[in-house]
Amino acid sequence: MEFIENKEEEKKQLNGIFKDIIKYSPSKIIGTVGNAIIIPIYTSLLPPEQYGIYSLSIAFLSFLCIIFSDWVGLSGLRFFRQAQLVNDVSKYLSVLVSILTMNIITMFILCLIFQNYFISFFKINPKYFFAVLFLIIPVAIRALLFQILRAQLKSISYTFSTILNQFLTIGLSIFFIKVFHMGAMAMLLAMGVSISLIDILLIYQSKILIFFRKPKLSWAGILPIILYGVPIAATSLSAWIINQSNKFIMNNISGFTDVAYVGVAYGATLPLLMTIFSIITVAAIPRIIRMYEAKIDVRPIISRFSGYYMLVAIPVVVVMALYSQEIIHLLANENFYQAYRLIPYFAFGTFFMGLADYTTLQYHLAQKTYIEFIIKLLSGITNVVLTISLIPIFGLEGVGIATLCANFLYFFLSTIIVIPDLGMLFPYRQLLCMFIAFVPINILYKYLTHQRNAVPDLMQMGLMLLFFYGLYFFVHQLTKPDNIDE
Repeated sequence: MEFIENKEEEKKQLNGIFKDIIKYSPSKIIGTVGNAIIIPIYTSLLPPEQYGIYSLSIAFLSFLCIIFSDWVGLSGLRFFRQAQLVNDVSKYLSVLVSILTMNIITMFILCLIFQNYFISFFKINPKYFFAVLFLIIPVAIRALLFQILRAQLKSISYTFSTILNQFLTIGLSIFFIKVFHMGAMAMLLAMGVSISLIDILLIYQSKILIFFRKPKLSWAGILPIILYGVPIAATSLSAWIINQSNKFIMNNISGFTDVAYVGVAYGATLPLLMTIFSIITVAAIPRIIRMYEAKIDVRPIISRFSGYYMLVAIPVVVVMALYSQEIIHLLANENFYQAYRLIPYFAFGTFFMGLADYTTLQYHLAQKTYIEFIIKLLSGITNVVLTISLIPIFGLEGVGIATLCANFLYFFLSTIIVIPDLGMLFPYRQLLCMFIAFVPINILYKYLTHQRNAVPDLMQMGLMLLFFYGLYFFVHQLTKPDNIDE
């Protein structure tokens, strides 16, 4: 693609990204708090076996969503702007809803025909199997409507609905567990009720009923969505293999209790970290798509925001790895203490997975999502092989090592398989400043380890982060080109 220079449009979209980051921040920050609250609440209300069943059920739900629903919403985000430009939003949204409806019907038919196979393969109780099947209906609707809100740049509506959804689910989960003593099933029921209510709100916020018309389906309208979305589904399935399949493998080898440890470690890392890290991408990607459609070179913008991501993410995951035992003490019931062994691996694995959002954006812009699928599939296969091989040798740590290696491989491959004119421009000066700032941090950490009884754990983690950022901004200011010239 030949890029044109449009500084005014670039500045407009850049300012828009910063404004959207501010608007999305409450949902992500509160979402992170909510995800942190979930772990101590659920682990105190459920024994390890029931928590393990809940973790498996959610993993199975995400498996079905990947195949039958999530990619439809992502297609809605990618092509919404094109539909706006040709004044064809009504037809486009009608086609999306039709595809989603057909997908859900197909899912029910296949799951009912092959239910015995699914139940035996995933080692899931039949009642949880059917609960997940019905739960996917409101979840799929929510996924589509959330992406439409993002495409419409309705960040405030998105933020409000996300926060309400999370805390409504937590409240209903506590109520159903306490009142009906339903164990893991109570949490699935709470999700179903909460998400259904949120769907009604999202329909009003997105105004989809105003746009919706009786669709006139044609291959010309459906085929581009399928060609874009199906590779995304395959890619997401490969990501599921990396981050979720280990629960099923662990269940086959060790049982529900070890699955619960994996579930707690997963809950203490990926949902917490990606919720806060995605503030940048959730705000930036819709506007980057608009810039690309306007034939503006988006590489400097992607580079800038990838630098912001690394500046936020690297210190956080380092501190989480150093204080893994303390984090599990803070977040989980003592019955789940062994989960701390997985925290360092899952935290760094999450970092590389989040960084890959920037390096793989090139495939989405160029509409070559099959490349992302291939590299994610290779990473997923690597994860399964390593998980099966390493669990008998290292136990729980085998799951962590496999997950970290697979996520790093995914990131690494996305940096060497490059679309012309869309390759990642890494912020090397920023990385150098971060490296310099980390050197004295090691001294502070050694000092704090001798003061464990005098200084509370949370304060130690906060001091580490504050000390790092203070050093970083000092070094960054010192190494500015103007200062060096002087």
